[in-house]
Amino acid sequence: MIHSTAGGKLKDYNYYDYAKVVMLEGEKADSILWFISPFPELKVDDVVLVSSRFSINGEKAKVLKVDKNVSEQNFPIPAKRMQRILKIL
Repeated sequence: MIHSTAGGKLKDYNYYDYAKVVMLEGEKADSILWFISPFPELKVDDVVLVSSRFSINGEKAKVLKVDKNVSEQNFPIPAKRMQRILKIL
């Protein structure tokens, strides 16, 4: 238990936009994955370029769902482990 007089501080959680995508190319083609989106204008059916461990240039994916302004505390995957959307095509 953190006691207020002991100087303890609770963690400040960040908020992100999460995008569920289906991969269109690459080793994980047809896989459904989650990515963090830095683009507030992202919408369903956009084609995006996502970061990938398998391709230095990224890979194309189609957006299936966008969850806006979600606390990293409420998402099952830690934000520091998630890949990012690089660009909207």
